[in-house]
Amino acid sequence: MTGPLLVGLDVGTTSSKAVVVTADGREVARGRSRTPWVHTGDGVELDAVELAAAARSAVEQALAAAPPGPVAGLGVASMAESGVLLDRHGRPTAPVIAWHDRRDRVEVDELAAEIGGERFSAVTGLPLWGQWSLTKQRWLHRHRPTSAAAAVRRLNVAEWIVRDLGGDEGAEPSLASRTGWLQLASRTWWPETLGFSGITESLLPPLHAGGESWGRVRADEPVGRLAGATLTVAGHDHQSAAVGVGAAGIGDELDSCGTAEALVRTVAPGLPADAVAALTTGGITVGWHVLPDRWCLLGGTEGGLTLTRVLAMLGLDSGALAELDPRATALAGTPVEVATDDRGVVLRGIGDGVGPAQVWRAALERITAEAGVLHELMSRAAGPVAGLVAAGGWARSEALVAVKERVLGPVARPPVTEAGARGAALLAGLAAGVLTDLDELPPPAESLL
Repeated sequence: MTGPLLVGLDVGTTSSKAVVVTADGREVARGRSRTPWVHTGDGVELDAVELAAAARSAVEQALAAAPPGPVAGLGVASMAESGVLLDRHGRPTAPVIAWHDRRDRVEVDELAAEIGGERFSAVTGLPLWGQWSLTKQRWLHRHRPTSAAAAVRRLNVAEWIVRDLGGDEGAEPSLASRTGWLQLASRTWWPETLGFSGITESLLPPLHAGGESWGRVRADEPVGRLAGATLTVAGHDHQSAAVGVGAAGIGDELDSCGTAEALVRTVAPGLPADAVAALTTGGITVGWHVLPDRWCLLGGTEGGLTLTRVLAMLGLDSGALAELDPRATALAGTPVEVATDDRGVVLRGIGDGVGPAQVWRAALERITAEAGVLHELMSRAAGPVAGLVAAGGWARSEALVAVKERVLGPVARPPVTEAGARGAALLAGLAAGVLTDLDELPPPAESLL
């Protein structure tokens, strides 16, 4: 195997995942490294240089296991909302705050008071809650004024990794859509929320589309096989995953069945204002996709976490699914009710004759009902789904897929292990010219590992 290789990197909340794929889209090697979060008195954060090193380690592992051949391109997808502040020498000036950190509760309340929830959602396509970049940036200006003042550039995580490898600075639209600074309709920065965060537009780079060239890996890159490869930012990891499993056409929906279940619907841009309002009120974000001329609807639940907790309550783990799933599927119904509260999972209706299969079936029905609410809201706002694809660890549960098909309709399960990283590799192929047709990307294929 001597043809050009493509590398995809997904810098996620838990780990950085790297895959090497051939030009026909088959995985030939993988690597992984832990995301180096630390817990401080303020909350959860990390060092941007350490994050870049961890991402590079995942790529190095994958390339060490890959067959010979030139590396034509590297695409980088990542978690959103977290940002890297850089000084005039390109050095980080402050820690990277985790997107799920809640140190900015006061700032979120101030956003509601100063901008207003309905107005914020109408302009940005985001519900008003404590996840987006703008309130954490305001927190940094308030609590780390010297670090904030030293910054001349702010990048999202994937953009930072690409820059660290030698690429250009830019703001990729799907990541920019998660900041609270981007106006959805015009795709321009919103001066009012920039001012709320204590910054000006000069801190942010120009918008630069994913899947296009962002430059090349520098010649002195320590991972030598990467030197000279075309770089691209592959956007928010959920959108990249939709590309990776072939679910990024208009109307397609990805059900990412991980610890946090995410429904990712690709739609045409320009939904009416009342549809955007209905979506954001229901907890669904509306933003730009990594692919051109498309929007992305994204809603999430803690479905996978609920399933993990239920298995633990039963004294089981995912290895028990081969036996548990058929028994749960065969049931006509279950008297058990699975609920969640601040303390975790609560079971009701445990009477005579109730065993693990009934509890498991109830858990599957509970999380599918939660996903179904989001799925139906997306369909009311944007039209019926064109095709539903499930991926992620819990998509291997036959019983869960059976329940999903009863509630949501037919579900495809492509043979992809690391959807986000594979999508990033395909977008790198477009940027490098190895792949030439956005609408004819290699379909999901069995791994060669």
